[in-house]
Amino acid sequence: MKNPESHTELGKVIGIEGSVIDVRFPGAAPSINTMLRIGEREDIIAEVASLTGANTARALILTPSSSLALGAPVLDTKHPICVPVGEAVLGRVLNVFGEPIDLGEPLKDVEYRSIHGAPVPLLKRRVEMEIFVTGIKAIDLLSPIERGGKAGLFGGAGVGKTVLITEMIHNTVSEYQGVSLFCGIGERCREAEELYREMKDTGVLERAVLVFGQMNEAPAVRFRVGHAALTIAEYFRDERHQNVLLLIDNIYRFVQAGGEVSGLLGRIPSRVGYQPTLGTDLAELEERISSTDAGSITSIQAVYVPADDFTDPAATHTFGHFSASIVLSRKRASQGLYPAIDPLKSASKLLTPGSVSDDHYRIAMQVRQVLADYEDLKDIIAMLGTEELSENDRATVSKARRLERFLTQPFFSTEKFSGISGVFVTLEETLDGCAHILSGELNDQPESAFYMVGGLGAMERIGESVL
Repeated sequence: MKNPESHTELGKVIGIEGSVIDVRFPGAAPSINTMLRIGEREDIIAEVASLTGANTARALILTPSSSLALGAPVLDTKHPICVPVGEAVLGRVLNVFGEPIDLGEPLKDVEYRSIHGAPVPLLKRRVEMEIFVTGIKAIDLLSPIERGGKAGLFGGAGVGKTVLITEMIHNTVSEYQGVSLFCGIGERCREAEELYREMKDTGVLERAVLVFGQMNEAPAVRFRVGHAALTIAEYFRDERHQNVLLLIDNIYRFVQAGGEVSGLLGRIPSRVGYQPTLGTDLAELEERISSTDAGSITSIQAVYVPADDFTDPAATHTFGHFSASIVLSRKRASQGLYPAIDPLKSASKLLTPGSVSDDHYRIAMQVRQVLADYEDLKDIIAMLGTEELSENDRATVSKARRLERFLTQPFFSTEKFSGISGVFVTLEETLDGCAHILSGELNDQPESAFYMVGGLGAMERIGESVL
C-alpha cells in the first residue's frame, strides 16, 4: 500500500507528562499501536500505548517538540507506524519512520508496511544446519553461527562488541549473496556516521540498509526501531526470496528503552528495576527473526551485559533466543587477546556431531579440553611455577598458550589503530592450524609467533616457517 494518511475526526491533548500524553476523542478511542499526528501542522508523532477510557488514550511521543501544549489537536490516522520497503531503500540510511537521514533524495514510488508484523507460524519455518562463516577463527571454530539463526555477542562495556560487529559486516557483507541490514538501537551519532562512511568506502552500501534509532532520541523511538528494521528484512525475505543478514547493535538498548517506556506508562517495575513485560517485549522482536522456504534471516546481535553480570535479567532473557552465544571476556581483553572471546563460556547448538564435520567437532572439543585443563592449572602455576608441573601438564600448558594466541586475529576494522593488516581466515585454515598445535609439533615455536596472525602460513612473516 502507499503511505496511508486518512484524515478523520480530531481529538485533543488533555494531559502531558514527559514523553507521555493523554488524548480525548469525541468518539471511540483509537486502537493500541495506532499512529497519531499532533499539532496544527501535524508534525508531532505519537503512538497509542494504552487505553484509559472509552474515548481516552495514552500515547508515547516519538518526535518531541516545544510546540506541544494542552488542547493541541490530535489526528487519528487509523493506521500504525509504517516504513517503506523495496529496492529503493537499498543503500539508504533511515530512521524509525523510514525517512532518509543521509541527505539523499526522498524515496519515491515505494510500498509502506506496518512495523508491527506477526511472527512466521511454526509450520512454515525452516531450520538450516549450515555454518555461516564469518572469517573469525574463534567464532567459526568454537561457536559457529547457524545460517538463518540468531547469535548474540555478550559482553560488558569496552570489551569489543561493536568492533566485532563491524568486522563481521566487513567480512560477510562483501561475500554475502543477499541483503544486509544494520539496525542501530541507541547508537552514538559518531558510531552511525563512521559505519555509514566505512560501508560506503568499501562498496558494500549498495546491498545494505541502515536503520538508526539514536541515543539522543525518545525512548519510544529506540523501542520501535528494531521492529521497523525487521519489517524491511521480512519484505526482502518473503517478497524478494532473498537471504537477509540482520545485525543489531545493541539489543540491550532495546530492553533499556522498554524499561523507560514502561516507567513512563506508570507500570510497576519488576526484578532489578526492569519492566514487568521484559520477556514479552523481547519475544515480540526476536520471534520475528526466522527462516522460511522463501528465504532466511540470519541475525547477529550485540548484547551489553551490565557490570559483567551474566545473571542480569536482560542477559538471561536474551540468552534463550540465540542458537549461538559468543561471550566476550574483560580478562582476556586486559591480556591483549583480541577478539576477547571466552572459549569456555561461548557455545553454539550447531557444534554437535552431525551438524558440523567430524574433524571440526573433534578439534573444537580438543581445543576446549586443553584450554579448560590450562584454566585448572593456573592456580598451581601462580603459586609454584611451571617447573613443578608434570611433563604432561607442561605439554598441556604449552599447547594452551599457543592456542590462546592463535585464536587472536587482526581485524580489517582496526587496521588504522593497530597498524596490522586484517585477515579473513577460512574454516579449513582454522582447523588445520589448531590441529597442528594440538599435535604438539609446534611446541618449539615461540608463543609470539602465533599472536595476531591468520592461518599458520602467516607466521612466515616473522621469518619462521612452520609448515
